[in-house]
Amino acid sequence: MTQRVRREDLKPGENLCSYCTAKCCRYFALPIETPSEWKDFDFIRWYMIHGRVAVFVDEGSWFLQVFADCRHLKEDYGCGAYEKRPHICREYSTDNCEYDGDGTHERYFETPEQIWEYAEAVLPPAERRSVGKTLSLPVIEPLAPR
Repeated sequence: MTQRVRREDLKPGENLCSYCTAKCCRYFALPIETPSEWKDFDFIRWYMIHGRVAVFVDEGSWFLQVFADCRHLKEDYGCGAYEKRPHICREYSTDNCEYDGDGTHERYFETPEQIWEYAEAVLPPAERRSVGKTLSLPVIEPLAPR
């Protein structure tokens, strides 16, 4: 088990990553447009039905968060591809990492139902009547054998 150490208690030459459980290697988040109409929220619902996905708002910006461990993450939380890691990983710094963050956001949605409830609360009532409550995805029948 990794020992919990505060940033300010690191000794000279010690690396914060030696004490971390690799939060930064367990998901990625991409900015998305701020939803403003039913169609936007329906797209977000669609994202969220595809596995371990969340949406959060931080400093007014909306993000799609996809939970997926990096394929190079080792059992000791180190990087198995450190010398060949992507550029985004090379630029990442412990100066602003999540090591000791509280993981809170302005808004955090974990389910399609939560995002839909939020849409119902913020969109004008007249628009509410134009879209059903169920997500309508087409049913694709398997092709018949030839």
